[in-house]
Amino acid sequence: MDYIFTHGDSQLSYKVGDIMVEDPKILKTGTTTVGIIAKEGVILATESQATMGYLIATTKAPKIYEITPMIAMTISGSVADCQQIVRVVRANARLHELESGAQIPVRSVARLTANILFQNRLFPYISQLLIGGIDEAGPHLYSLDPLGSLLEESEFASTGSGSVIAYGVLESDYKKDMSIDEAIALAKKAISAARKRDAASGGEIQMVKITRNGIEWVSKK
Repeated sequence: MDYIFTHGDSQLSYKVGDIMVEDPKILKTGTTTVGIIAKEGVILATESQATMGYLIATTKAPKIYEITPMIAMTISGSVADCQQIVRVVRANARLHELESGAQIPVRSVARLTANILFQNRLFPYISQLLIGGIDEAGPHLYSLDPLGSLLEESEFASTGSGSVIAYGVLESDYKKDMSIDEAIALAKKAISAARKRDAASGGEIQMVKITRNGIEWVSKK
């Protein structure tokens, strides 16, 4: 019996001979997260609804986590899996700071997360992550899939079941070197569009801006 992870649906299935069978015990999840590179920093935004199949488990699920004072992560997929990743990455980022006396670069956090995901690829964490932050090299945004693929985004990125809707807004309205305020408005528009059309996305809008001054919560409503 072969277990196969289907990236798009956050769904586990198994193969018997040449027949694919979906496991009815595995519930599909969904969400919408957005990351945008602005001239002065990075915007990360999500909605707050958590689902288990057709059940809305909560409308107040936190989906943005601070890793360091200058780096944050958005999560989508299995809440337990994503929270475990956050705990491990936070601990290692803090150890780096204590040992070196300096803040860990954004790329190092992204690479560490990718290594964790890749090491567990046979039994993968059900997750799609965005990591955004700012360091001496400037603002950065990375997207990671459940198997540890790591891509640095130069403009924007979105994950989750509502990402196809959010991408339509981002592709249409994104401008290079947009200000933080313009990026905030665009992120809000993209998340709002996904909440209207994606059944698995809803609840409040959560958003942070990351600049040279650190992480600041823009809105949780």
